[in-house]
Amino acid sequence: QAMIKDKRIDTLFILPASQTRDKDALSKEGVERILNELAEEFDYIICDSPAGIESGAMMALYFADEAVVVTNPEVSSVRDSDRILGMLSSKSRRAEQGLPGIKEHLLLTRYNPERVVKGEMLSVEDVGEILAIKLLGVIPESQAVLNASNSGQPVILDQDSDAGQAYLDTVARLLGEEVPFRFLNVEKKGLLKRIFGG
Repeated sequence: QAMIKDKRIDTLFILPASQTRDKDALSKEGVERILNELAEEFDYIICDSPAGIESGAMMALYFADEAVVVTNPEVSSVRDSDRILGMLSSKSRRAEQGLPGIKEHLLLTRYNPERVVKGEMLSVEDVGEILAIKLLGVIPESQAVLNASNSGQPVILDQDSDAGQAYLDTVARLLGEEVPFRFLNVEKKGLLKRIFGG
């Protein structure tokens, strides 16, 4: 009864978390029971974890088979992601049971190649070197993301935007497709753009 069917995508359902002051309201046993029930009906269960290492994040990572670690190309964000990677390898159920580790993927968001060139932002290579996990996707910094957020529409449905295309590429890679990376380099302006701006 708590699940909400998405109006645009028939096979997508959302199970919103209730807001509570008691961060320890969820138990491992309760979360496991719900995940097991959902697994009977769904191919993928995505737990959107809060940032940081508080109990909500720990609960999400404990039962994970795969993890998409989302980070910005800034030192503080990458450091936080490095801490989460340490938790994934030591605090998960897989780690406790001696099973193969959680499959880790890196999703880099708000990437701006021009700021990278100016030295204001870490490069894809810098982040990859620090975190040492497989790159899944790079989402360019884009006004389309803000527009989508303000309108309540997922940016992935805006397939004319660079961010929407980058998210589609990311999902394809997660599903095992070989898709080249885009939006990593400064776009070379053509003659008309150089003359008229833009």
